[in-house]
Amino acid sequence: MSQQVFADRLGKSKSWVDKIERGVRSLDKVSTLRDIAAVLRIDTAVLLGRDAQPAAVVERVQGVERIRAALSTYEIALGRPAAHRLVLPAGRLVQDVAHAWVMFQHAQYPQVAAVVPGLLTGVQRVAADDLGWGRPLLVEAYRLAVSLLVKLGEADLGWLAADRAMAVATGDPVLVAAATVQLGQVLRASGRARAALSVTLAAAYRIAPPDPGAGTPGGLSLCGTLLVQAALAAARRGDDHATAQLLDEATAMAARVGDGHDHHHTAFGPTAVDLARVAAALDLGDTTEAVAWHEKTTKRDAWRWLPVEHRAAHLLDAARAYLQAGDPISAGRVLVDADRMAPAEVRHRPAAREVLAQVARDPHAPALVIRLAAALGVT
Repeated sequence: MSQQVFADRLGKSKSWVDKIERGVRSLDKVSTLRDIAAVLRIDTAVLLGRDAQPAAVVERVQGVERIRAALSTYEIALGRPAAHRLVLPAGRLVQDVAHAWVMFQHAQYPQVAAVVPGLLTGVQRVAADDLGWGRPLLVEAYRLAVSLLVKLGEADLGWLAADRAMAVATGDPVLVAAATVQLGQVLRASGRARAALSVTLAAAYRIAPPDPGAGTPGGLSLCGTLLVQAALAAARRGDDHATAQLLDEATAMAARVGDGHDHHHTAFGPTAVDLARVAAALDLGDTTEAVAWHEKTTKRDAWRWLPVEHRAAHLLDAARAYLQAGDPISAGRVLVDADRMAPAEVRHRPAAREVLAQVARDPHAPALVIRLAAALGVT
């Protein structure tokens, strides 16, 4: 890299760069070192002379360990008293679980990770006292834990939480269907697409209305979301015919539900289904179709009605699509958009950091992406 190119990318003069290289000027600002590391595409710690792990990574690991500890206790089954623990009233727990879901949908993953362990403990105690009343709340708490753990790249631990949710839900087709949404996600994340396809289809057709024109919005949302999960699993297996068929079935249900709803925390509707077509097309290797669906769907007003988490996660798929299409500038643009919209989606998700690293390594990557990658320690 010439001095002029380096200076341009850094936003400095060539004279400034020359003086730094000759030792006439010293680098005494960490912010300047970070900018230089971004341009050079190296970790800032290399220039600072110390081994520094990004704070987001440390925070993510600590959050996962707290959830692991909460899932590793069996006090209720073993009949161990825990008088030293504060047990919240059932009504308060209902509000707390609902609020935690809101935080998750706003992509506030560190905050969710901080409250999930306490929620799991509290809700388990409520369910132990009255399983009939507490069972739906316990399933929701487990579903939330699974959704978070999949985001944080902890599929195996997420599978444990999903298995707990399925066990608690057994006997109630609607609760089973709700739990299976997250089970399908975690099975795909674990590389078990065949199993994901099987369970999501079974759960979907179990609650599917006999009359295509019937069904409640909540039931259709669950059924349609399961069909989307099945389609994504089929795409992961390379079955384009099954993928198209399942997405078409989901589209028909979505048309009856409409956009702007969030039954059972699914955000199911026509826009959500069309965004799923982007991820499916990517897995099937059709980059052109993935980009086309992204650009078409995100122009709708309903795009802004989706939860922040849903939109930011989609932008990561869009970045992958643009990157595979040989358009690193557009890939960088949507990554920066995702970071502005939901910083934790980019900073706490290992999958997002991998996409960011791929984009940042491209010779034509935008400077903003390079700076973001350096700031996060992604190389």
